[in-house]
Amino acid sequence: MNVNLSAHISGKFNEELENLRNALLSMGGQVELQLSKTLIALRTDDQRLAETIVHDDNKVNELEMRIDEECMRIIAKRHPIASDLRLVLTIVKINADMERIGDEVERIAKMITMYSLPASEKIKSGMVETGHLILEILQKSLNAFARMDVTAARQIHGEDKKVDANYKELLLQVMQEMQQRAELDSRWLDVLWALRAMERIGDRCQNICEYIIYFVEGVNVRHARDNN
Repeated sequence: MNVNLSAHISGKFNEELENLRNALLSMGGQVELQLSKTLIALRTDDQRLAETIVHDDNKVNELEMRIDEECMRIIAKRHPIASDLRLVLTIVKINADMERIGDEVERIAKMITMYSLPASEKIKSGMVETGHLILEILQKSLNAFARMDVTAARQIHGEDKKVDANYKELLLQVMQEMQQRAELDSRWLDVLWALRAMERIGDRCQNICEYIIYFVEGVNVRHARDNN
């Protein structure tokens, strides 16, 4: 009887962990969809689509709260240890970063709703290109988490350098445009915030990869990044 009861409890706990993991992947899919739609709105100057993206950020926030509550419930009820505890804490951290990625996506969408798209087609196309780059990195990060693929996580971790390079190049272009088109200064602030949001999404994806590496190998690579 004790053996059967233990197996039942263990099986139920494993099911709870799997459901938690799937919930996080579902949330990641929602954020990925939001970012994809934002890039369409950016490319086509679609204010109406951008407004729906801003409104739908509530869905991401609700998912974040539900996942966080479930993590706290599992810790309080199951008292996980070792790898189970590391998994729950990894999900807690990724959940927080995913919600913040959603906030950054919303910030980009708000720029579109306020008719603040850059007048320069070169800057706009650069933003779209950078947006597709961070979308690809986000997709890869979620896939690495789904498989707990530490090799992929390490590779993705280094791809944020491309985002940083694009960000710096676009900042330089914006500064040049601002000098030439002083009458549009009020709009440029929104553009700068959107660029910063893109750069921050890259950083959040890098965080996710670090959490995967720590879960699988127990190695903290954050300090190595800070020293670079």
